[in-house]
Amino acid sequence: MADSSNSAPPAKRLKQDEGSSAGVSLLAEFQTMDGIAVKNAGQLQIPADATPKQLTELVNSLLGNDVKDKFAFYVEDTPVAENSDLRQLVQNQNLSTETVLTIKYQKLASFRVRPVSRCTDSMPGHTGAVLHVSFSPDGLHLVSGGGDSVVRFWDVHTATPRFACRGHKGHILHTAWCPSGAWFASGDMNGEIRVWNPTTGKMHRVLKGHKKWITGLAWEPMHRNKACERFVSCSKDMTLKIWNIRTGKCEVSVSGHRDSIECVRWGGEGHIYSASRDRTICVWHAEGASMGRFVRTLKGHAHRVNTLALSSDFVCRSGPFDHTGKKFETPEDAFASAQSRYEKLAEQGTERMISGSDDHTLILWLPVKSQKAVARLTGHQQQVNHVSFSPDGRFIASASFDKKVKLWDGYTGKFLVTCIGHVGSVYQVCWSPDSALFASASKDSTVKVWSSKIVDAGRRGMKCQGTLPGHADEVYALDWAPNGQRVASGSKDRLVKMWRH
Repeated sequence: MADSSNSAPPAKRLKQDEGSSAGVSLLAEFQTMDGIAVKNAGQLQIPADATPKQLTELVNSLLGNDVKDKFAFYVEDTPVAENSDLRQLVQNQNLSTETVLTIKYQKLASFRVRPVSRCTDSMPGHTGAVLHVSFSPDGLHLVSGGGDSVVRFWDVHTATPRFACRGHKGHILHTAWCPSGAWFASGDMNGEIRVWNPTTGKMHRVLKGHKKWITGLAWEPMHRNKACERFVSCSKDMTLKIWNIRTGKCEVSVSGHRDSIECVRWGGEGHIYSASRDRTICVWHAEGASMGRFVRTLKGHAHRVNTLALSSDFVCRSGPFDHTGKKFETPEDAFASAQSRYEKLAEQGTERMISGSDDHTLILWLPVKSQKAVARLTGHQQQVNHVSFSPDGRFIASASFDKKVKLWDGYTGKFLVTCIGHVGSVYQVCWSPDSALFASASKDSTVKVWSSKIVDAGRRGMKCQGTLPGHADEVYALDWAPNGQRVASGSKDRLVKMWRH
């Protein structure tokens, strides 16, 4: 087989594979999802009936990987199905075989998370609706908060309460873990933020400055600052504030929106993103002397912007921790791990952002590079409540009042499938750390688990992998542990439930 590069050995191995057909080949070039060609690979003659398994072997050889990674492959933004081959995709897409075929590859998780299927623990204690549940970055601790103004820390192994932290005088509207797991922040309806020590359950700081209720909290990613001592808050008072928990001071107060800020994210590239009822999203510098300086406004929505998600959310949230449960002896080791994890994610492409709005649409952005939208995603019939990128950035899941969860391509915004099954509004979605599964929480009092393997599902809709009943009222809160072992849900019935395989 002819080969214009120095990669003849792996290409020959591919051709000699028992599944390949003699004499029929395609000229192809491998690229990352960001369009960067494999170094020193050039253009290769590839058997037309090459399967994803064979292409994976070839790419591992081209990259010189000692540990064999798994990959997904795309041609013209269309995935190559596991049970298909290149020839079938080229025919289906009516692509020319006379030109160079660009095959983009995306690294997949090397581990698998088992789907949750049963309630192992039901944890009472709250005297009001549970509005938030969140696992620590290592997945070993759980916190819940809500209408009773109490922050509760739980031991996930025994499903018993560790601390009941009192002090808030209003509903707890938002919570967030520090990426190192050393601190936990909660914001309430009175505009007050409290920082807690998860080890002792003691309050570390009370941060006052906002005049109205807190609508969002986001910590600085650990790979940008190993101290993990800053976070940003947003409020209905139309301002953003960047706090330092070591000093207890507000370092920067930012204004610019003309209405309540509904959501805030601290990105992996050193920017903060805020979404508002004024229909805009603002980008702000988040580091150095220019911290808090305005960068650009992203316009496109016709109604208030409810929710934001970044393709880097999972890695920024979990910091140095992964599914292996590795412990770190020094802060330097943890910092190096956080940097390494983010660098591997960054190899897959530029940080992307998805926004959801009351105008029933989502918009995909490259917020660091441009104020122009990549794509407008239409299909929901009512307001979009929540959006979430899969940990590997391949997929976007969106939840809406129209009782549907929809799945979209994380790079192009292309619609993939509608997840049909809920009979009430869907409030939240969350992903398993291997990106193979996601869960949704609904007004219908159930949690449903879905698979992201939608290649054969088509546009007819996708049935759920399993329904998790047990709550007696609307399920407001949902989180999948970063180590993949558990899902937690919180409901209007004042219970926190833990779900496992």
